[in-house]
Amino acid sequence: MDRLDNTIRPYAWGSPTAIPHLLGTDPTGEPQAEMWMGAHPGAPSRTERGTLVEVIDADPEKELGPAAVAKFGPRLPFLLKILAAGAPLSLQVHPDLEQAKEGYADEERRGIPVDAPHRNYKDANHKPELICALTEFDGLCGFRDPLAAAGLLDDLGVDSLKPYVDLLHAHPEDAALREVLTAILTADPEEMSRTVAEAAAACTRLGGAYAPYADIAHHYPGDPGVLAAMLLNHVRLQPGEALYLGAGVPHAYLNGLGVEIMANSDNVLRCGLTPKHVDVPELLRIVRFRPSDPGVLRPEASPDGEELYETPIDEFRLSRYVLPEAGSAHDLTRATPQILLCTAGSVRAGEHDLTPGRSVFVPAGEKAEVSGTGTLFRATVVA
Repeated sequence: MDRLDNTIRPYAWGSPTAIPHLLGTDPTGEPQAEMWMGAHPGAPSRTERGTLVEVIDADPEKELGPAAVAKFGPRLPFLLKILAAGAPLSLQVHPDLEQAKEGYADEERRGIPVDAPHRNYKDANHKPELICALTEFDGLCGFRDPLAAAGLLDDLGVDSLKPYVDLLHAHPEDAALREVLTAILTADPEEMSRTVAEAAAACTRLGGAYAPYADIAHHYPGDPGVLAAMLLNHVRLQPGEALYLGAGVPHAYLNGLGVEIMANSDNVLRCGLTPKHVDVPELLRIVRFRPSDPGVLRPEASPDGEELYETPIDEFRLSRYVLPEAGSAHDLTRATPQILLCTAGSVRAGEHDLTPGRSVFVPAGEKAEVSGTGTLFRATVVA
């Protein structure tokens, strides 16, 4: 096993205290948004053998196993994170694999630099993701029923929202949602800013179910994403609950600490709540305009103590172990690569003592015995 030394990303929306509190370190006063565990070239984990990218590149089959290399290529196909949202993240959506390949190839043909601010596709991969709450965690996930969204907007009593309310009563539902989101994102910026300001004031006055949108508007005054957010389901996860975000599903994280795992990709199309580029035509091509239940996931327990979060993709597999007794041991050896992350208590993984926020990389087939009293997340692949 390799103990991991991981980079913390200081994005502006990050909580200045949540990750330091988990790690038992002093806050720096700066936001600490995400701690990355894996072999993403932007911030690979470091080991005594070099970065995890260098370790895997030196012998992919030994580190990842022949089955994983055959299925995903000579790279770790997932990225594990601790995510600490102190303010809303951008409202966003991710492409499916075919859309990502097409979009990446198109932007390559057009000669758009990969680091250009208006570039949509940084790579040719999809980016399904799963967020598991460590604290109460607020987010937005998937479209509401259009009539429910119409009622939410109508009760604000803002005259300039009436056209959107009327559109949401139209049929079919997917066309109604598409038309309203298009209208919101293409409206005159000055008029939209005034509408959002009126809506925000009404949300603050009404409170209750409107409180999340008042908070969003506080962080992003005048942003059309405030209204787009009201088209989506608001979800509050309790610790241990999770959300799976598949391709085309609009979503945003609002507040809380969680463990996030995703396919190893940077492909994001934004809908709002951001100063970054919003490509409306491409966004509308990717979004799936279907009302849906957010689908809160709870782990399925197996007899050996593993609690698995079921998802429909193979690039990652996330589970956890809640270890109640220091004397009991679990053999987690697998023929696929693993990252083991402690989030509570004290866990012994091989020769490494893990406290909250500490992690190890386990090469494919490497003996992985764990014991202790605490909570351990296990990230691997299906190969």
